[in-house]
Amino acid sequence: MSTVEIRVPATSANLGPGFDTLGLALSLYDEVRVTLTAEPGVRVEVEGEGAGEIPLGEKHLIVATMRETFDRMGLAQPAGIALRCHNRIPHSRGLGSSAAAVCAGILAARALANGSTRSLTNGSTPASGAFSDDDVLALATEIEGHPDNVAPCLAGGLVIAWTDHTGSPRMVKLLPDTRVRPIVFVPSSRLATETARGLLPKDVPHKDASFNAGRAALLIAALTQRPEPGLLLAATEDRLHQTYRAPAMRASVDLVERLREVGVPAVVSGAGPTVLAFSTSDSQDLIAPEVGNDWHIQLMDVEPVGASVQFPETR
Repeated sequence: MSTVEIRVPATSANLGPGFDTLGLALSLYDEVRVTLTAEPGVRVEVEGEGAGEIPLGEKHLIVATMRETFDRMGLAQPAGIALRCHNRIPHSRGLGSSAAAVCAGILAARALANGSTRSLTNGSTPASGAFSDDDVLALATEIEGHPDNVAPCLAGGLVIAWTDHTGSPRMVKLLPDTRVRPIVFVPSSRLATETARGLLPKDVPHKDASFNAGRAALLIAALTQRPEPGLLLAATEDRLHQTYRAPAMRASVDLVERLREVGVPAVVSGAGPTVLAFSTSDSQDLIAPEVGNDWHIQLMDVEPVGASVQFPETR
């Protein structure tokens, strides 16, 4: 197989109290087509988000990730790579665009090496010499830096991610109640994850850590069993990261506060500046505050499956 197509979803991490542990896959996707060629060199085409901005050669994140994956698999690098990207996930907005690119690169390399559509969603084990599902998650986490975006991107649904005693990332996938509808408020401004993380303190009060532990546990119950607005509002409270990051995204934190004042369960998505809210309605008209023209508002679904792999020849 010389060509593979990958679809990877946007993700929202943290979800308020679940800092670096909770992530949700969203129904917004980047689509990638990769062809291994006999002609040497790298050719990259990008349309949509990032077009004209991101590197088009070896430094493109998907290409670099594919190279790393082939190395980890002990395989020779292909002579040439032709990459075509149709990007819909906004960059530097807290919706997991870099995690999506990393996952796309690893899954493309694995699929091309195996000639198989085995994926993280069916629990199968790849052929000898290829990456297992655990290997995919581990490499994606290593490249991305933490698992809370890559895990839901790979597996879909609501994911609880952690690192075990050996330092290996692990995840458990849950499916939220079908009545839960995420709404994203995407601003025109951007914020680098490194900038947002740089504002976090090294230590937090014990009472704040305890507060978030309780809210994170409550959020799992609210999203999967009792998606009641009042319960979701309480479950999305946070004391570990959003207040500390406020100076870098004042408009986002202000919007979160205004939404919450009228009973809307709203949080900063990932490192921001996108705002994520939970609705139990099919309409986004229930959002009461006037948010202004600086925000693109989109009602979404939870993506239940995660990344998908397709060989064009098998359609």
